[in-house]
Amino acid sequence: MSASLADRKAASTPPDLVEIRDLVVTFGDQPAVRGLDLTLRRGEALGIVGESGCGKSVTWLAALGLLPPTATVEGSVRLAGQELLGAAPATLDTLRGGRIAIIFQDPTSSLNPVHRVGTQVREALRLHRGMDHRAAAAEALRLFDLVGIPDSRRRVDLYPHELSGGQNQRVMIAMALAGQPDVLIADEPTTALDATIQAQILELLQKVQRETGMALVLISHDLGVVAELCQRVGVMYAGRMVEMAEASQLFAHPLHPYTKGLLAALPDLSGPRRRLVPIQGSVPEPGAMPAGCAFMPRCPDQQRQCTALPALRELAPAHHVACVRAPIMRAAP
Repeated sequence: MSASLADRKAASTPPDLVEIRDLVVTFGDQPAVRGLDLTLRRGEALGIVGESGCGKSVTWLAALGLLPPTATVEGSVRLAGQELLGAAPATLDTLRGGRIAIIFQDPTSSLNPVHRVGTQVREALRLHRGMDHRAAAAEALRLFDLVGIPDSRRRVDLYPHELSGGQNQRVMIAMALAGQPDVLIADEPTTALDATIQAQILELLQKVQRETGMALVLISHDLGVVAELCQRVGVMYAGRMVEMAEASQLFAHPLHPYTKGLLAALPDLSGPRRRLVPIQGSVPEPGAMPAGCAFMPRCPDQQRQCTALPALRELAPAHHVACVRAPIMRAAP
């Protein structure tokens, strides 16, 4: 994306590019997301962390209208002021891949195995940027070079099974960038890759986000990755946001017991070895949600007042926490 295009987008887009308010997602009578509020600023990198089953991916699939008909979605999701929930399918088809793009966990199941990878990227370019065949072919090669696929002129004509997992993930990133999106959602983009390739993919995402000025949402279990790439971090538990802060503040001064537990379970890369402290228990099933704070059965600091559902409150500048004991814990030495 040229600097002038990035400048035009910046001038025409409000600071809160995406605004999610009171999002509720249920499957039958099973709640997967329970009244989530979230904003995404223009050009920022936002990390969403939490254990499996906390609603991280479901939140964004619901926002893009990608959940099955069995899901019921309520609330509001606005992209630059435009409501997405309940929007016409034609409107969503234009926005998905154009204004908002998503990279899924497993590229081999996301790419069509019977079409060459270049064909799939060219299709995205024709759909979202109206390019003819010759222009799309040239732009596909440029995108392959941008995402670091070696020998792109040969590999653009290969099928997904002829590429490695890391190369397929780069193809997915190229396809996501084809529409010049304002928002890129990366849903565990390095799960199936080895450590070296993971680092390359994450460095690529950081480079592209910085150069294009798009907003990046990184959904991940890896707190180290989130700390490295993201300016702001949201911690989800049992379908709700339990803590939200600037990354440096959250990792230095976590206030919610769940966030503290996640960090305590991480090994130190330097200093003396120590025994890791796991969080006992598991995320509650949607149909067996405890009353009040969902983390209470696993929380070492649980008290009688935890039976009330805690609201997400600002306890420090730009640091929001959903815990009735958070002010007390914050004041402790």
